[in-house]
Amino acid sequence: MNAALDFPEEAGKPEEAGKPEEAGKRSTSAFGRAVVAAALEPLDPVGARAARAATNWRTDYLTHFRRLVEAGLDNPDGARAGAAAGLAHALETMRWSPGEQEPEVSLTEVIAGRIDTGEALETDVVRGQAPPVTELAIPVRGQLLTGSDRDRQLDAWVAAGVMEPSAAEAVRRVAAHPEWLSLPGRTVICLGAGAEIGAAPTLLRWGATVAGVDLRRPAIWQRLGEVADDSAGTLYLPFSGLPSGGSGGSGGSGDMAHRVGAKGGAGADLLSELPGLIAWAAALPGDLVLGNYLYADGATNVRVSAAADAMSLGVRERGRELTLAFLATPTDAFVVPPEAVVAATEAYDSRSGAARLAGRGLRAVSRGRLLQRNYPPPANPPQPAINDALVAQQGPNYALGKRMQRWRATTEHAAGRPVSMNIAPPTRTRSVVKNRALAAAYAGAHRFGVEVFEPATTRVLMAALLVHDLHEPPPRRTHPWQEEAHQAVHGGLWRAAFAPRSALGLAAVLGYGASRG
Repeated sequence: MNAALDFPEEAGKPEEAGKPEEAGKRSTSAFGRAVVAAALEPLDPVGARAARAATNWRTDYLTHFRRLVEAGLDNPDGARAGAAAGLAHALETMRWSPGEQEPEVSLTEVIAGRIDTGEALETDVVRGQAPPVTELAIPVRGQLLTGSDRDRQLDAWVAAGVMEPSAAEAVRRVAAHPEWLSLPGRTVICLGAGAEIGAAPTLLRWGATVAGVDLRRPAIWQRLGEVADDSAGTLYLPFSGLPSGGSGGSGGSGDMAHRVGAKGGAGADLLSELPGLIAWAAALPGDLVLGNYLYADGATNVRVSAAADAMSLGVRERGRELTLAFLATPTDAFVVPPEAVVAATEAYDSRSGAARLAGRGLRAVSRGRLLQRNYPPPANPPQPAINDALVAQQGPNYALGKRMQRWRATTEHAAGRPVSMNIAPPTRTRSVVKNRALAAAYAGAHRFGVEVFEPATTRVLMAALLVHDLHEPPPRRTHPWQEEAHQAVHGGLWRAAFAPRSALGLAAVLGYGASRG
């Protein structure tokens, strides 16, 4: 086979739904069980054994991913050790094949530079000619909000419990320092440069230097090239088989169609060209920032998450320091601050009499599964609690890919390195709305105190938080959960009256008609 990254072969184990797993099969479920168990081992050996023994990972994973958070709640050092152990197991057991008839190696060997990079990737450049955008404008429902309008919207989101106050304050800091927007002296490597809520287009318009990494799909690079040309920014892109005169050119959308259609073409596949991309990134100019905006369906999501992690370590192995940046999903299990617990309790206790009556009826009919309160009644004084917003429909591969990013952010903080990891709000991206159940749930979420954002709003908000973190890096806190909760834009999931999964089904029923429209 061609060069590729894949899961390890398994030796045969009972698998989901009673189907035997054949020896030698590359099982995503077996890999997920093993990685989660490795992360639980320093925290909860009993939980680790339970994860390894899980027989229906596609549903059991919800319990074990929550257990990872619960086990570390009162053990910050254990939480950090668990994050490191989970990542180490993933990198050591994932298999990289350099090509047909070549023996497989672990990702750790790719990181160490022991693998031939193959044909070197060249660099093409598109330099924008437009003036930079020098004011932070947030697109909301078709309007660009600046100045006092922007500040009122931030206040409204905080008042509605949609974002934590620290997130609004960080955005205000960026608005007060427009000279930050262009990120002078830095090159931001955007993995998933064409992602719907990725930072690349916004940063280019602000005049930043972006190195884009995405697949060789002409539509992606045509679109990004046009954005770069119509911006004040500079876009570096990996290229295989550059057309004559392409390398280092002034760029521009006028010749972008020729470039993306050239032999080889713009872009690179992180899964099959990982060693070459590591070498390419290590040779880029400026202070490097590696932003992970990757998403893929199914098992590929775990592969690209592992490859991105290996790329960051590989660039460091080649003598280049870099700052890592991630967008965490709000549909995961997080420890939330006491203030969020109090706000959710007040929302639950302040329901109308009719709402209370309807809630009791629904809980009785569903045997307690529907409309559960978000948290148990708070202690005095209130304590942190777990918001479990894991969504079964998104599956264990999505959850593992996103959890690996959280683990890496934790290990970066523990090592004293700056890192930007912010929770992004629920967003109507194409990958979400193509799932009919999730699309319907998002359409009805507002009835339960959750705001779902449009991609344009999320894209600018999260780019602004990245800019803030690069200029004023968040400090290391006592516990990793505090680092994750800082500047969270969770859409209201943390401060709503009801536990997310207990309201999701009703939200889908109420939103079904709107989602079809």
